Amino acid sequence: MPSLILGSRSLAAWSGRTLVLGVTGSQPTAVASADLPKSAAAHLEAVLPALEVSTTVGATTTIPAVPGLKATKVVLVGLGEEQGEGGTDSLRRAAGAAVRAAGQGSVAIALPHDDDADLAAIGEGALAGDYTFTAHKSATGEQEEREITVFSSLDRKAAPKEVLETAATIARNVAWARDLVNTAPNLLYPQSFTEQVQQVAKASSGKLKVEVLDDKALVEGGFGGIVGVGQGSSRPPRIVTLSYSPRGKKPHVALVGKGITFDTGGVCIKPSASMATMKSDMAGAAAVAATVVAAAELELDVAVTGYLCLAENMPGGNAQRPGDVVTMRNGMTVEILDTDAEGRMVLADGMSLAAESGPDQILDVATLTGACVVALGPHIFGVMGNDEELRTAITEAADRADEPSWPLPLPTALRAGLDSPTADIAHKGDRMGGALTAGLFLQEFAKDADGELIPWAHLDIAGPSFNEGGATGHLPKGATGVAVGTLLEHLANLD
Repeated sequence: MPSLILGSRSLAAWSGRTLVLGVTGSQPTAVASADLPKSAAAHLEAVLPALEVSTTVGATTTIPAVPGLKATKVVLVGLGEEQGEGGTDSLRRAAGAAVRAAGQGSVAIALPHDDDADLAAIGEGALAGDYTFTAHKSATGEQEEREITVFSSLDRKAAPKEVLETAATIARNVAWARDLVNTAPNLLYPQSFTEQVQQVAKASSGKLKVEVLDDKALVEGGFGGIVGVGQGSSRPPRIVTLSYSPRGKKPHVALVGKGITFDTGGVCIKPSASMATMKSDMAGAAAVAATVVAAAELELDVAVTGYLCLAENMPGGNAQRPGDVVTMRNGMTVEILDTDAEGRMVLADGMSLAAESGPDQILDVATLTGACVVALGPHIFGVMGNDEELRTAITEAADRADEPSWPLPLPTALRAGLDSPTADIAHKGDRMGGALTAGLFLQEFAKDADGELIPWAHLDIAGPSFNEGGATGHLPKGATGVAVGTLLEHLANLD
């Protein structure tokens, strides 16, 4: 990942490869800090009309050899017709698109901003837009580490350097979540995922602790949900607990992530076309792992425990069948109706384990239902929960993180659709309202040993977790790392 630094010289003196400036207005004009040389400003003003430069957010135009600047070229990026249009979201997308358009070499960014939230969005967007996944590419020789300089108009009392350092920490962990999701499923499976987490924790200088429940421990511990999902695979399941605990009495938040490292649908096998992106079915666990690591690195004043529920859903000879009944960690019996509705089963065991630690909140993150994508489209995640205040807090955190979300209800009238004649509950309801009945099922496991509700929210990220189209703004093709920003915003607001 490139280094992110605060600009200390003038724009005219910066001698790297690409300088990024914003354009705005119905008649586009370049927007930058006051020290843009007069000759450069005059040149840009003269060529903008001829180039028909777009002010659409994220649209880019490249201009070489601008007089008065030492930069090799200038990339102009649209910020909208009115400066400040779209807030931090526009700045994040514009910075990401501009860095991508810049190509190789050093980049300096001079985009208008009013406060640290704007500056953080520029920094995070720039690093996110630079992201590429190359782990499976043949070696092409060593590449020079890229440097991204961000010029800030903020007074030093606003601590812009610290803002960019925080932005870099968040972006680095979003990139790790993306890497996990993008990794080929023959290389990322429950045990290898576990080993990656262990390596990261080992390098944390004691800030992070890891506990692993292997397949034998899961059977002995009564985790019938995840054991049943994983029993058709030659690669057995794991539940990994990753925890960060600052000193003193702090709020404690449990994060539970769905980690299906590949989902064939089990014996209720998916159509082949539907399996193309199923390596991404562990995006919830990736987001949870990255969030806990970032919380430790940022030294947030809140205790965070991540439960990574890792399994591979395969149609092997010992695979689970429709009609099976399993006993969950909390003692409930569940009738299996569809082996392709496996995510809620691993989450329910993870939530039951989380509940035993007495957290103040439980948040689960999962690529759970196609029904949520049908309802909200591919770019918005759904938020459900048993506590309206918590659900609202999550959607507000998502808004601050520029990760679009939408609150969804948990209608009590749909709960009857989960009644089972052979078990305490069926794990799937009717086709209509499928995202909601999945939430209703999970709600049963957000309880303590006395049956009292624990405040809980469910983030269904099935749509925005994996971008099947081309790169846009700060989002690359493939894994997006969605939910990391939202979770960190929420946690930071608790400390």
